[in-house]
Amino acid sequence: MNEQYMTYKTRPVVRNGKTIYYGSMANEYVVMMNVISDKAENDISVASAIQCYLMKTDKNLNPMQAITQKAERENLYEALELAAAWLTRVKC
Repeated sequence: MNEQYMTYKTRPVVRNGKTIYYGSMANEYVVMMNVISDKAENDISVASAIQCYLMKTDKNLNPMQAITQKAERENLYEALELAAAWLTRVKC
């Protein structure tokens, strides 16, 4: 299966509703981002608060045990920059 995903700094970005995953599920860690609130700017909905979670991808862990770090950011750019730094730090 050769699927194409949007990428940011060479890592895939996948969105499902208000949840965004950054990184590959094949790696040890992935970042999950939840859009908490958004606002309208020029008739476009823009995220104004995003919760970020660095998570282990081990399927044997429950979701609360899988979370190793969490933070909140004000926009998608800041959330993706944080996510990229987290994944670089854990070498994913």
